[in-house]
Amino acid sequence: MPDDIDNLSADLGAALKARGWMVATAESCTGGGVGEAITRTAGSSAWYERGFITYTNEAKQELLGVRAETLQTCGAVSAQTALEMARGALAASRADIAVALSGIAGPGGATPGKPVGMVCFAWASKQGITRTETGYFSGDRTEVRRQAIVTALQGLVAALQA
Repeated sequence: MPDDIDNLSADLGAALKARGWMVATAESCTGGGVGEAITRTAGSSAWYERGFITYTNEAKQELLGVRAETLQTCGAVSAQTALEMARGALAASRADIAVALSGIAGPGGATPGKPVGMVCFAWASKQGITRTETGYFSGDRTEVRRQAIVTALQGLVAALQA
């Protein structure tokens, strides 16, 4: 039986196909989970361009062009870093729209002001769509990551329907 992730992926595919667009993903705390969710849908190769798993700061810089100053000033888990990741995914791909996320899935890793369950998202398109959001999710590592995947997909669908 399909779950909400399957339905969101199918909705995303339909919205992308209607526009003739492709999507790219840039992920940290979900470790490729958004890309996996997207590719659950048969035919997703027509609209999923590529994914970047950039777990370390070095990978964020090397693959997505995240600035060292952003990481030093704002941290890896920040709206600013997520936005630079999304823009970097667009620049390094043929996608029309991208989603990026970086967060603290737990059980450790919390810092003052950045609790376990905090995930920063960004959506960006070559056509000028840009949006950031920070979510605070509860549950264990698996549940935080699942909620982050759902939020990433919901944000893509919403951006395409705007």
